[in-house]
Amino acid sequence: MPMQSTIISKKRSKLLEEMEKLLGLWMEHQWQRHVGLSLMLIQEKAKSILEDFKAKTGESAEEETFAASMDASADKVAAEKFPVILEDIINASGYAPQQIFNVDKTGLFWKQMPQKTYISREEKTMPGFKAAKDRLTLMLDGNTSGDFKLKPLLVYRAENPRAFKNLTKNSLPVIWKSNTKAWVTLVVFEDWFLNHFIPEVKLYCWKMEIPFKILLLLDNAPGHPPHLDDFYPDVKVVYLPPNTTSLLQPMDQGVIANFKKYYTRRTFSQALKAVEDDHNTTLSDFWKTFNIYMCVKHIDAAWHEVSQTNMSGVWKFLCPQFVNNFQGFNKKRTRKSLKTLLKYFKSLTLTWMKRTSKSCLSHIHRN
Repeated sequence: MPMQSTIISKKRSKLLEEMEKLLGLWMEHQWQRHVGLSLMLIQEKAKSILEDFKAKTGESAEEETFAASMDASADKVAAEKFPVILEDIINASGYAPQQIFNVDKTGLFWKQMPQKTYISREEKTMPGFKAAKDRLTLMLDGNTSGDFKLKPLLVYRAENPRAFKNLTKNSLPVIWKSNTKAWVTLVVFEDWFLNHFIPEVKLYCWKMEIPFKILLLLDNAPGHPPHLDDFYPDVKVVYLPPNTTSLLQPMDQGVIANFKKYYTRRTFSQALKAVEDDHNTTLSDFWKTFNIYMCVKHIDAAWHEVSQTNMSGVWKFLCPQFVNNFQGFNKKRTRKSLKTLLKYFKSLTLTWMKRTSKSCLSHIHRN
């Protein structure tokens, strides 16, 4: 199977060539194990291999650098041709916007604070407090009409977190799966497809009184079964051309980015309320008590906040025939959202500074 990412080197050298060879072997091994790979994970592995080489070769390799980019290898020609091919498929089978779906994965560092905030700086100095690096994988999906979003699939490193005590995972607003790497593997994807996607979409079609005849668009990630068409006769699977995900994948055109903004805003809003309601609570105190169950509830709320207009509008590149009236994303609203986030960051920082000042003054008076 061809590599899905290309290493772009500013300065070619034997060191980088050897690193790329080992990276390619590692990726092939992961694919053979049916393990899904994201660009972020590939980059981290490449950096790790390069650092090992540096340690072995000495100071002469200290200046070697590289950058990995999916966009740099994006196939613009294939991206321009594919919508025409897709339109022919849609017309030939008579698919309606409600019957066309896309699914995509994204990593979420669910406790990560934006850089340059106090809590982010403090996290780096606290031994054993590495919550910002705790990652989970989400899979988000919906249809072209934007009126149906499926329950998110969540893959985490722990099967039964302590925060789920006295809870049944079936009652969660996400489909909970686990493995040590928190990846969407082939087995996880097949289970999701047969036991969640099919039943949920069937029920949706029944409620909408439309035929259960589905077109599912996927990228060609290793975690996706190559013969998914054979799994269910009424679901046709079409794969995006290689190296076009960043240009064509609907969920990548604004849905995932907006979802993460909503998640971050809700998390900071809760943090702000916690420190304002209880003067003995610090930001660090809140962040340490923010557990995976709270995260799941924020994921659910943020996913509900993604609008039908957003869900439908991201199909404008693949299916412009269905979103001709889409006027683009509201830039004023986006700027307002960013300003709101900045307001939360400033409020949290100011609250901490006031608390620290009062604590210092109290200490001085006592002594």
